[in-house]
This record gives sequence, structure tokens and C-alpha cells, in this order.
Amino acid sequence: MSTQAPTRSGQPSRGPLTDLLTGGGRARRVMWLLAGLWLLFSLVRVVSGEQELTSSSTLSAALLLAVPIGLAALGGLWAERAGVVNIGLEGMMILGTWGAGWAGYQWGWAGAVVGGLAFGAAGGLLHAVATVTFGVDHVVSGVAINILAEGVVRFLSELLFTEGSGGGPTQSPSLSSEPPSFSLPVLSSGPDLLGDLERQGWFLVSDLAGLLRGLTSGVGLLTLAAVLLVPVSYLLLWRTAFGLRLRACGENPAAADSLGVPVYRLKYLAVIVSGALAGLGGVFLVFVAGIYREGQTGGRGFIGLAALIFGNWRPGGLAAGAGLFGFADALQLRSQTAVVALLLLVAVLLAGVAAYQARRRKVVQAVLAGAFAVVALVGFLTVERLPEGIVFFTPHLTTLLVLSLASQRLRPPKADGLVYRRGEH
Repeated sequence: MSTQAPTRSGQPSRGPLTDLLTGGGRARRVMWLLAGLWLLFSLVRVVSGEQELTSSSTLSAALLLAVPIGLAALGGLWAERAGVVNIGLEGMMILGTWGAGWAGYQWGWAGAVVGGLAFGAAGGLLHAVATVTFGVDHVVSGVAINILAEGVVRFLSELLFTEGSGGGPTQSPSLSSEPPSFSLPVLSSGPDLLGDLERQGWFLVSDLAGLLRGLTSGVGLLTLAAVLLVPVSYLLLWRTAFGLRLRACGENPAAADSLGVPVYRLKYLAVIVSGALAGLGGVFLVFVAGIYREGQTGGRGFIGLAALIFGNWRPGGLAAGAGLFGFADALQLRSQTAVVALLLLVAVLLAGVAAYQARRRKVVQAVLAGAFAVVALVGFLTVERLPEGIVFFTPHLTTLLVLSLASQRLRPPKADGLVYRRGEH
């Protein structure tokens, strides 16, 4: 006897898992897209001979580089879905790194997590007071927090980090304990079956083994928590009454207020959570280095904001944007010659775009995409090694390219960045 409830049309209802397995639904289309991209990556790896394109070491590094960007983007998502633009993500991440370094050398990795969350949340609270209570322009407040954070952490470092303890004005003493990490037994450690498959160099199979091994070997507890925060944020913001009320504050706060939604309280909560998540990204940076250093964030808060925009203010999209930047950054660190192989990948993708636009009878777009595809293919065939400056700029160039391609479909929350005052709207 079927357990599926019939719909009004008499057909059994379908959930996301049913759509994914049996056909239809957005999840299934996304899965097909990811499978097609990985097939293309495998093909480019075989043709170019650049094993680092899909190696487990590259993908493991990509995960490490993507996590702080993704956490900053996730923090931006919480704030902007409540209608508060958070340009101050970089400053909140800076506060998080210092808080993690200060608490970590005294109380270990667990203290670092608490310290980073607390300092990041304090930055979020400051932004909420300025924007929600006093009505300061959101961008002005965010920029001020970025500037203030750098001065505050330098002052605190000179005050609390003495050279006798291994610290100083620009860095903290080392963490007193290492954060935990794990690998999947048998598959990624011990016999390491995935590693054996990866070393075979087989088409698609070895690439898939490299992907799985990169995501399951030496994974830190904070990395796992960061990955889980993406679906958790989606469920909270899109599948609960609390999330509906919070998003209403970013779409039409006056209407939400008229229905009894505590707009100011939810905005405060969202911005504080935003700062805490950015601070958690700072904790991750301290975990990787084992120490706090001045300038450790390296602009990742701003890149997280770009990933948020690329992801169209959705959890899955921002995760994809963070992963894209992390992969491009990891690839240029692992192998400069492998970056040239990306030109072949770009050529194939642009050729597909040209064919799609030609099918839609958009001649100009098809010709432009085809021309750039030819240029990318010629570059792949003639260039052996890109100049170091271009290779270093590859992650940023990738981000700019993707943002420009995605700009036509972006839809921010309607009241994002607007100063709300009860009774004035």
C-alpha cells in the first residue's frame, strides 16, 4: 500500500528526494549540471595531462581556502536577508581572528572557537546598533567597522601579547592545543582505497576518487561544522516560521511590522549572527596557521561578499561561489602550469554558451562567446606557462568573470540597505 499522499490532481505528492531520484525538480537539474562539469574536468585533465586539476591534494586545499570565504558569505546572507547590508564582514572576521588567537593560546582550540565567535558577534552588535538603532547608512557603518577593527586588534595585541610568551604586536602565541581532525577509515586512511584509485589515472573513476579523498582526508571538525551550516541556514531561513519572519524584514519591513513581527529585534539577531559567522571564519584561519597574525584575513570578507552576490543571496549559490574561488586559488598554489589547462575548460564552456545562444537566435551573444572560446583555445595551445602575476590574480579574475556572467539574474532582498523607521513607510 502506497504511503504517498495524493495531491488535488490525484497524483501522489513528490518531495525533493523523489524528484532527485525519479526525475524532475530543481535538485535533479543541479545534480546533472554538477555531473556534467565533473565529466568535463576529467576530460580536460586527460587531454592536458595536468593531474593536479582533480587531485585530492588540490581539492583538499580548495576546501580549506573556501571555508572562511563561505562562512563570511553565510554571515552576509543572514544580515542581508534581514535587510541590513554588511560591508563590515572583513572587520568582523579580523576581530574573530584576534579573539581566536587570544583565547586559543590560553584555553586551547575550544577557547579559540568561543573567542572568535564572541569577538565577531561584538562587531555585528556594533553594526546593528549603528544601522538599526541610529539609522547610519549601512555602507558607511560597514566601512567604519573595517577600519576600526584593524586599529582595535593592533592595540589589543600591543597590550596583551608579550614577546616573552611568543607573541608580539603583530601576532599571538601559538594555540595551546591542536583542533581535532579525522579521515574516513579504509577509504581515506589505513588501506587508503581512494588514494589507490586516484593514482591509477583512470578517466572519471580516478577523478571521482580524488574528489572524495580530498573531501574526506584530514578534515577538521570546524570544516565539517562549516559545511553543515549551509543546509542548516537554508532550513532555518526557508523552512521555518522564524525564517519567514526574518526574510520578511528584508523584503517589506513595514508590512511585517504591521503583522506583529518584531522587526528591530530580528534585525539585531540577524546582524549579530552575521558577525559571529564571519568571526568563525577568522577562527578557521587561526586553526590553519596555528597562530593569529596581523593581516591574516587577506580580504576574504570582501570575497565572501562577492560569493554571496554570485550565489544570488541563497545558501547553495554562495557555497558554489566560495568553492569556485577556493578551487581557483588552490590550483594556482599547487601548479602554475595547471592554470593553463583551465583555458581549455573555459574554451569548451564558452563554446557551449555560443551554441546555446545561437539556438535562441541571439547572434551577438553567440558570436562574442564563440570568439572568446577561440581565444581561450588558442591560448591553451600556444601558452606553456602564464606570467606569475596573472597566475596569482587567477582567483580574483575568476570571481570577476563569474559575477559579470551572473549579474543578469541577481535579485537582492527588496529592502536590503534601507533604513527602516516605524511609521515612516
